[in-house]
Amino acid sequence: MPDHSLLEFSSAPKSLDFLASGNAPFTLTTPHLPVPLFHTAPTCPETPGLGALKSDYALTGKRVLDIVLASIALFLSAPVLLTLAFLMWIESGNPFYTQDRLGRDGRRFRMYKLRSMVPNAAETLAAHLEADPALRAEWELTQKLKNDPRITPLGRLIRKTSMDELPQIVNVLKGDMSLVGPRPMLPEQMNLYPHPRAYTGLRPGITGLWQVTARNEESFALRAVMDLRYAQRLSFWTDVKILGATVRAVLRATGY
Repeated sequence: MPDHSLLEFSSAPKSLDFLASGNAPFTLTTPHLPVPLFHTAPTCPETPGLGALKSDYALTGKRVLDIVLASIALFLSAPVLLTLAFLMWIESGNPFYTQDRLGRDGRRFRMYKLRSMVPNAAETLAAHLEADPALRAEWELTQKLKNDPRITPLGRLIRKTSMDELPQIVNVLKGDMSLVGPRPMLPEQMNLYPHPRAYTGLRPGITGLWQVTARNEESFALRAVMDLRYAQRLSFWTDVKILGATVRAVLRATGY
C-alpha cells in the first residue's frame, strides 16, 4: 500500500502553499495516483506530527473564532436560508434534513442540512447501485455521485453553491462542528480512515482542505490524507487561508 502520509498537493491553490513540508514539497499528479480503496483501516496506534492538536489555538482560539464568525454568518445568511427553506418546502416537503455524523473524540451528533434529495434517498441509492455497476464503482471510490439520482432540481442548485450546508452554522454554534476541519463523516466510514486521530482530534468542519483543493474530484482515501495534512498544520492562518479559498470555491459553484 502506498504511503499516503508523505503526499503533498501540487493541485492546491497557491494560497495554500503553507501545506508544503520543508522547502521541497512532494507533488501529486492526480490522474496517475494509485489510490487504494480502504475497506479496513490499517492499524495506526500513534500518528506522528499531530502536536498542533494540543496548541492554544486548537484548544481555545479556534472555538472563539468559530463562535464569532458563525454568529455573523448566521445573521447575514438568515434571509437566504429562510427563502430556500420555503422554496424547498414547496418542492418536496420538509426542507431540513438531519443525519448522524461522527464528531470530536468519536462522539455522534446530528448534522443539519437543507434537504437536497428525495425523501426516500436511501432506497433510491440502493436500487441504482444494484442496477448500475459503474455507478457502484464511483460510489465505492468517492462516496459521492456526480449524477446522483437522489437529488431534486432545486437540490442540485443549492449543492453546486454549497448553500445546503448553511444550517451547519447552527452545528458550529452548538459546538458539534467547526467552520474549518475534516468533513464530517458517517459512523460507518471510520474504517476508511488510516489515521483516525487526525479526524477525531478535531471538530469536523463545514469546509476544509479537501473542499478547497480536490473537491469532488478525488477518492475518499485521498480525502483522509488531506485531513491528516490539515491536522498536522493546524493554525489560525491555516484556517484563514482555507476560509478565503472556500469563498472562491463557492463562487465558482463547483459542488455536486
